[in-house]
Amino acid sequence: MTQYTENDKRIILNAYKGLLRASRGVRKTKEDTARIRKAFDIAAEAHMSMRRKSGEPYITHPIAVAKICAEEIGLGVTAIVCALLHDTVEDTEITLDDIESLFGVKERNIIDGLTKISGIFDFSTSDQAENFRKMILTLPNDVRVIFIKLADRLHNMRTLGSMRVDKQLKIASETLFLYAPLAHRLGLYNIKTEMEDLSLKFKEPETYQDIQTKLKNTKDVRMRFINAFTAPIKRELEKQGLSFKVKGRTKSVYSIYNKIKKKHVRFEEIYDIFAIRIILDVPEEQEKAECWKVYSIVTDFYRPNPDRLRDWITTPRGNGYESLHTTVMSKTGKWVEVQIRTERMDEIAEKGLAAHWRYKENKGAKGGGVDNWINKIRDLIEHNQSETLDFIDDFKLSLYADEIYVFTPKGQLRMLPAKATALDFAFEIHSEVGAKCIGAKVNHKLVPLSHELKSGDQIEIITSNKQVPKEAWLNFVVTSKAKSKIKQSIREEYNQIASQGRETLERKLNGLKVKLSEKNFHELVKLYKVKNFPELNYMIATDKIDLSKIKTIVDKGGELNLKLLKKEEEDAKQEVTTSLEEEAGKLIKTYGGKASESIILGDDNLKQVDYTFAKCCTPIPGDDVFGFITINDGIKIHRNNCPNATQLLSNYAYRVLKVMWKSQKMKEFSAEIQFTGIDNLGILHNITNLISNDLNINMTGLNIGSEAGMFKGTITALVYNTNHLDQLIANMKKVEGINEVKRTL
Repeated sequence: MTQYTENDKRIILNAYKGLLRASRGVRKTKEDTARIRKAFDIAAEAHMSMRRKSGEPYITHPIAVAKICAEEIGLGVTAIVCALLHDTVEDTEITLDDIESLFGVKERNIIDGLTKISGIFDFSTSDQAENFRKMILTLPNDVRVIFIKLADRLHNMRTLGSMRVDKQLKIASETLFLYAPLAHRLGLYNIKTEMEDLSLKFKEPETYQDIQTKLKNTKDVRMRFINAFTAPIKRELEKQGLSFKVKGRTKSVYSIYNKIKKKHVRFEEIYDIFAIRIILDVPEEQEKAECWKVYSIVTDFYRPNPDRLRDWITTPRGNGYESLHTTVMSKTGKWVEVQIRTERMDEIAEKGLAAHWRYKENKGAKGGGVDNWINKIRDLIEHNQSETLDFIDDFKLSLYADEIYVFTPKGQLRMLPAKATALDFAFEIHSEVGAKCIGAKVNHKLVPLSHELKSGDQIEIITSNKQVPKEAWLNFVVTSKAKSKIKQSIREEYNQIASQGRETLERKLNGLKVKLSEKNFHELVKLYKVKNFPELNYMIATDKIDLSKIKTIVDKGGELNLKLLKKEEEDAKQEVTTSLEEEAGKLIKTYGGKASESIILGDDNLKQVDYTFAKCCTPIPGDDVFGFITINDGIKIHRNNCPNATQLLSNYAYRVLKVMWKSQKMKEFSAEIQFTGIDNLGILHNITNLISNDLNINMTGLNIGSEAGMFKGTITALVYNTNHLDQLIANMKKVEGINEVKRTL
């Protein structure tokens, strides 16, 4: 550490001491401590010349990742060693062979899984997706790769404030799109929650701060309510001689944001801002009985909602989560969720799969839902030949937390994601059963393949040897296994048809005495303007190509030469050789990923490139926006909170452009506003009078409906910018009878 400054050494030493304290529980021997020290010394030396964007020595990042692995996930010494070394192979002179010789094969494989893919990417994929795919491929072999990657991402999110704003947006979107759902699926509730909250903080800072402030302002009221609600329960639990803890868990900022957005309610209207958690300290063999005993005590004091009882003790969730949930009515007329669990269940809920496996190893228990999920991922990987982004989409399906429980005709329990269909169930039983499925009986009644299943359903599958998978099936199956198998079958059929087309082509070429060579095949692909040779063969087999055109480009030596085309055809062809992909490539090369290059919105004199505003979110001046390079439609401008933004920024970050608004001339933009309220006499007249006369704003659309004394309507108005729109919304809220006004587009 000779090249570090004295201040650097002090920072690094304090960080390392913090890691040792956090790993005290997993360091069983002096050899364990020595291995961690050895990894630290190597990483500190390798990263000596590197700094983080915050200015700190780079080694503080691997130390922080290792500490998260030890303290917040509960991983052991091997994971800590790999966390300390996780960036060395990618960023320094150290190789995977060095890692293997210094530590072992296991450490080499884990770090290999963590090392990013470098190189050039094409239009059909993205570097983020490739990196994620490589990481997922290691999952069945060593799940610690995923844990360390999640710890790495969490620390990057915690220190994201030192990055440029455009980088913050891209990283936060990627985190929200894949890493937070993955943390949830692995049972890492705390990490998932923090990732979601931090993503919202950087994507929509004003919304995040608003919810944070409201939570802070209502904290004292919540605590008084919780204390009053739990007082009689505590007294009875003590009377029964139970060892317990009671906690009040507040809903995360992101969860509240999601509820406001999906349910179209205000913060004040959310009844489940918090939940009560009762944690018992009892032997494992008594857990189920004691949890139900506590449920009985709770419902003696408060009336339960029978539709809100969830028993995840008898049937744990797929990520190993176990708990008993009920929602009861308080004395003040508020619904309150109560979660009942044991210390063991609580650790699994907090530390997820790591704790689940630790208990499994110690007790010799079965792996349950988590092992089943790992097996499904293994099956998905082994049989998936999709493009990277298709693979990620298929994998993301396996992250769904909501599950249903259904039964085979013989009463065997099967777990499926919510909204699974009868066909999903057929593929869950076996790939061949799914491929030959022609119908199903649910609870002894005949239903179509697309029938959506519910918990408790009993399903019988009807098959036929004449059945083959259809492309239309992809429209209603939801499980990754079903989607993967259907796509695989379609590809096999496509290849079989293409092989017939190749035979036809070869006969044609032989008849013209043309050589069967790669060069000639390449010329044919260009002649017929198809993507590749298999597509050419498929189109030949399906009679979509006129093979007589080939003879116009055969030279005397039996070679195909496009230059033999008539000059006018060549000239016409030349006009379209600059393809959409090439145009998009030029834009990416010029603007992609460069903070210094920005698209200026709103001034035609300074307009460097053509762009249009995305219809999915209709940005107006003043909105926080980004540019996205499409393959077919040039540059589209999206709002940062556009419904499609997270996926675009996560999967195609290299096609995202930094854009900014220029002070504009008075140009009008369309905005859609939704409003609700009490249906008073003259309310419509008051609204239209305010907009058209008082504010002098043009309306291009108005739709209003009334039911049971309430009305709901939408107005499409022409405004100049977000300030103009905010003024309109503020004035509409002042109209008597209106209780909510918000922008929808």
